[in-house]
Amino acid sequence: MVSQILQDAINDQINNEFYASYLYLSMSVYCEKRNLSGLAGWLKMQSAEETGHGMKLFDFLMDCDGTVVLKGIAQPPTQFDSILSLFEQACEHEKKVTTLINELYELAIQEKAFAVQTHLQWFVTEQVEEEKTSSDIVAKLKLIGDDVASLLALDRELGSRTSAE
Repeated sequence: MVSQILQDAINDQINNEFYASYLYLSMSVYCEKRNLSGLAGWLKMQSAEETGHGMKLFDFLMDCDGTVVLKGIAQPPTQFDSILSLFEQACEHEKKVTTLINELYELAIQEKAFAVQTHLQWFVTEQVEEEKTSSDIVAKLKLIGDDVASLLALDRELGSRTSAE
């Protein structure tokens, strides 16, 4: 059984993961409206991946005979200054999620919840990849600058993503 304090924290993280899914979906709409279907598709897959993360926590809490409490999901932004700005925000969001996961892991340590720690280790590792991927895209967009041909090449590259994981 998971303590109430940890159940509440895991439920908060489930909500954070579902918000991240909404955020990436909103970003996808922005790209789609600018005829950048590769970026839009990449962001849709990212959205699906975040939903999967939320469900991993959901299923874990249920497996531990905990109580899942679904909360309202905040509306994500719908307007961005540029594609670069959009991906900078995505990168910042991933850094925030890393902090939240680390805080949840720290709470699991304090609660001596070893199964929770083991489960969260996957998320800790995943966040390394999430931050690297988003920061790599930001770096490429900074190199691209106003070069439309290079932006279209990046659009093709990111559009070749075939799975959410």
